[in-house]
Amino acid sequence: MTASDLVVSVPTDQLAADLQPLPAGVELVVWPMDAPAPRDRFDMVVPPYMSMAKVLARLEGVEVGLVQGQSIGYDGVAGLLPDGLRFANAASVHETSTAELAVGLTIAAQRRIDAFAVDTAAGRWAPVFADSLADRRVLVLGWGGVGTAVAARLAGFEVEITAVASRARVEDGVTVHGVDELPSLLPDAEIVIVTLPGGDATRGLVDDTFLAALPDGALVVNVGRGPVIDTDALVEHVRRGRIRAALDVTDPEPLPADHPLWGLPGVLIAPHVGGASSAMRPRVARLVKRQIERMLAGEQPLNVVLGG
Repeated sequence: MTASDLVVSVPTDQLAADLQPLPAGVELVVWPMDAPAPRDRFDMVVPPYMSMAKVLARLEGVEVGLVQGQSIGYDGVAGLLPDGLRFANAASVHETSTAELAVGLTIAAQRRIDAFAVDTAAGRWAPVFADSLADRRVLVLGWGGVGTAVAARLAGFEVEITAVASRARVEDGVTVHGVDELPSLLPDAEIVIVTLPGGDATRGLVDDTFLAALPDGALVVNVGRGPVIDTDALVEHVRRGRIRAALDVTDPEPLPADHPLWGLPGVLIAPHVGGASSAMRPRVARLVKRQIERMLAGEQPLNVVLGG
């Protein structure tokens, strides 16, 4: 090691192996962040996946050039990150997998695949006449990386897509509506796919008023963050047979064993696995390698969302 080495901490031996080969002058340190920092300085630290809330305090007093998260979402990180540190999210890593799951949940709910899975386990032959995905009016709420990836995968299903984001604009030829237009858009939406991030700006956006504006039988799919939906309002609308739901994220999360969403007819739940697929490992490694290459070249890192 020399004074000019770039020192990078990764949480697992697997990620260290996935990063090989690395350019000369890069030192990898495997640090799961389950103990005090083994160094007083790192050029980059990659915390473990899905457990940043428990470990970021270990960076207190450590000199760190960049904290590179492994998730797209970063709500709550600002309150946990020691002062003065920069944080980058994992944009480019999870969009594809999350979009796959969003479309999968939509098809499963529309074509009753969840019910067929139960019938399979019970040895029961029970045909149904189901709702198609084809010809449906789909409102994608959130027009960032995941939202646009969802729309790209829906393109072959012969649906009518309405894009909604925080502000109205035309992006890559697509007319994107602002959230202030939702009252006029929701009555026509047969399927709403939520891809919004968490935080105060989106908390409770899908509330009783939002759900009441949807037509009877509408499907709400959430692959963004659980608190975007008012859970009590959703439960009430589903219980009345007004709305169906397919959720990869919930509020609270994980759901307690006695939560009313469990076993509620018309609800399909996945346990926050949007990014948890075989696509993740190579894409995380690709992003970390790009950050290392940019640091070696004296360039600014990608995806800096805090402390930039």
